[in-house]
Amino acid sequence: MITPKYFRAKIREALHLGETPQRTAVAFALGVFIAFTPTYGLHCASAVFLAWAFRLNFPALLVGTLMNNPWTIAPILGATMWTGFFLLGRPEAPDVAWHNLSIITLYESIGPFILPFTLGALTLSVLGALLAYPLGLLVIARCRKQPANHVAQKMS
Repeated sequence: MITPKYFRAKIREALHLGETPQRTAVAFALGVFIAFTPTYGLHCASAVFLAWAFRLNFPALLVGTLMNNPWTIAPILGATMWTGFFLLGRPEAPDVAWHNLSIITLYESIGPFILPFTLGALTLSVLGALLAYPLGLLVIARCRKQPANHVAQKMS
């Protein structure tokens, strides 16, 4: 049975793989970058490919990628669109005509959103990765110090 104690032990085990904290933090930051990219539906495949291609810590990369999940997708999409429109200097989003919807009118309605969405997503990807690296490094370094402290306390 999976308990919180078991789950914490598995996370701690993943953070103590035989690589430096910096490399694990890079994997986490790359996962956060992937989470904000506009390639919905390919996030997990991207994580698997990058972990394999660059021999990165897959659990750390996957945790970063899972920052975008069913509970966070709406705020992430909203922030993505807002950022894109802000960077392009567009004060308001264009209206979408939902009546008489066909393939052609759907394309015409979605067209004005493509550039702001892509620009916003890539901007948030870079910012998220830049914030995730030092945060991940701090957490990983603290987690790796903990077992040494517990051993030292038991010996004294």
